[in-house]
Amino acid sequence: MAKASRTFVCQSCGAVTPRWAGRCESCGEWNTIVEEAGTTGGVGAGPAAKALKGKGRTIELVEMSGESADPPRYESGMGEFDRVTGGGLVPGSALLIGGDPGIGKSTLLLQVMAALAARGQSVVYISGEEAIAQVRMRARRLGLAEAPVQLGAETNLKDIIGTLENGTAPDAVVIDSIQTMWTETLDSAPGTVAQVRASAQELVRFAKKRNTAVILVGHVTKEGQIAGPRVVEHMVDAVIYFEGERGHQFRILRAVKNRFGPANEIGVFEMGEKGLGEVPNPSALFLGERDGGTSGSSVFAGIEGTRPVLVEIQALTAQSTLGTPRRAVVGWDSGRLSMVLAVLEARCGLSLAGQDVYLNVAGGLRINEPAADLAVAAALISSITGKPLPENCVIFGEISLSGAVRPVSQMDARLKEAEKLGFSRAILPAGAARTRGPAALTFTEISDLAGLIAKLAAGGDKGSGGRRAADM
Repeated sequence: MAKASRTFVCQSCGAVTPRWAGRCESCGEWNTIVEEAGTTGGVGAGPAAKALKGKGRTIELVEMSGESADPPRYESGMGEFDRVTGGGLVPGSALLIGGDPGIGKSTLLLQVMAALAARGQSVVYISGEEAIAQVRMRARRLGLAEAPVQLGAETNLKDIIGTLENGTAPDAVVIDSIQTMWTETLDSAPGTVAQVRASAQELVRFAKKRNTAVILVGHVTKEGQIAGPRVVEHMVDAVIYFEGERGHQFRILRAVKNRFGPANEIGVFEMGEKGLGEVPNPSALFLGERDGGTSGSSVFAGIEGTRPVLVEIQALTAQSTLGTPRRAVVGWDSGRLSMVLAVLEARCGLSLAGQDVYLNVAGGLRINEPAADLAVAAALISSITGKPLPENCVIFGEISLSGAVRPVSQMDARLKEAEKLGFSRAILPAGAARTRGPAALTFTEISDLAGLIAKLAAGGDKGSGGRRAADM
């Protein structure tokens, strides 16, 4: 028989140590190591080890060249949610959705479950954080009080699995949240690494066994990552983040992993009195409040998953009164901003050492691709010089450490989205205009940052660099 022992597990990364320490040696976090129950014993001590000594059954192997049918989907009818999941929920799949507290995860999933139920699917919503009365109150506020959704309030995983396996398994299940679930086979408290890992494993096993789509809601840490061991993200089929700023009405649903669809796809929602509404054309809303006549503002043509998105980038530089100037960034990588500032100083001669720099991506969207480098640099140059950028102009391009502007992918899609929204000009990397862009756009090719500064000083894209797309 294996005897019980005590182990120490980091609640941030899941590393196991034989003794307690104030700092985890694996991830470097402080005060995250917690004592948990475990089992020890020699080789063959436990029943699992004894079972491995026997001969396993032979599994069937097939050729790679065979054909398989595409998995069926449960479409919710919410286009933005179905887009992120790859076309709808796949039966037998497990999804993990994370987001800041109060961002709207429960609201979104209640709307999705109600939409699925209205299409004839049997759905169950189990809350470990709220009582039934609270969930019903939210449903009434969203106008979903009569939706045929089965509700439950429980945290004991054994009781939840037993209820779901009783009779016909539902088509879709929401577990809100995985950090509140616990299993009596472990002595540790709910929310610990062992409990989260064991609960997620049981729920994933149930999803595969009963062909039910299971959606797990996960808490996030202060860094914005889903709390708990990273192994949970590897067990599920899709990992989706629900992002947004509390001061903005927009919410971004972003897939960072999806075994049944494209990764890094986004869906855009708008928070209103009746819950989350879909935004089928996010570019128009992100640019709706833009004032094109002010300095320090540029329009970036980006790609989020398979969707082109136009968004405003705002920059402000001001004389600093501190010994170390401030660098404040919202919606972009702060390290990337430092690189662009260094290139502007070293390669273009712009003095930014005594300037506070503030950068903001309007609308609450977070940009991850390096194609935004040129738009950020243009906004910074416009703020420094006090000259507005040309109106109806989109910008994109990657900047290297030498100051050269490099081409980016999917340029045609970016330019077509710009033309659709009424833009007539584009500042892009040299050579990019050789693509089959819209004939209605005027292109300005930029080979390096010094050329961008010269073009802006000469009056935007009016000069020898500007060529009609029809002449390319």
